[in-house]
Amino acid sequence: MMYESQPPDVWRSSRDLISVRTDKEEPSSRSLGGSKQICKAGAVQYLKGEEGYGEWVQEMVGRYHSHSHDGGRECRCSSVVVQRVEAPVNVVWSLVRRFDEPQIYKHFVRNCFMRGDLKVGCLREVRVVSGLPAATSTERLEILDEERHILSFSIVGGEHRLSNYRSITTLHERQINGKPGTIVIESYVVDVPHGNTKEDTCLFVDTIVKCNLQSLAHISEHLGSHHH
Repeated sequence: MMYESQPPDVWRSSRDLISVRTDKEEPSSRSLGGSKQICKAGAVQYLKGEEGYGEWVQEMVGRYHSHSHDGGRECRCSSVVVQRVEAPVNVVWSLVRRFDEPQIYKHFVRNCFMRGDLKVGCLREVRVVSGLPAATSTERLEILDEERHILSFSIVGGEHRLSNYRSITTLHERQINGKPGTIVIESYVVDVPHGNTKEDTCLFVDTIVKCNLQSLAHISEHLGSHHH
């Protein structure tokens, strides 16, 4: 297994989470700017009474969450996690865009040190809390789209087991309970470590991502309540 004991209190289900598992479907590839891309359609675990999100989520995943794919690496897994946030998109984006301060809502991050200014191509050195099968992670900012609210980063070094990890996070303005809200979609692709299965790898990474997004929702909703 990738870890000896489960991370603290991150296995709780949330009424605001949708999981879209994408690694069990055959990918459909297309050419975009000379690079081969994958766009995988997965099965959605719908929110109770909100099944209408499913088709829209799949459309957004297909539009914004295609990851470049090296055909030589077959042992990879990918997944998508969706979080509903009852706060305006500008409030949520003010947290997500802080590539230089991920610990604002990512509680598994102990601290972060930037190399250079906050712009595409910059690097950050992240140290994680104890209890995880990692110590440090060197991460590069790939996309920071202020207008469309898109952030993407890749892991390029460090002491961990998440080789060739890349994530994309997009924010989408939606009305929730009659008020301005946000749907956060985060996808990732990563190599499966030697000795692990795709299921083990996705279970581990999904747990971390879900915990991060639940924290993001909680903090954003608290901030949003003070903006009224």
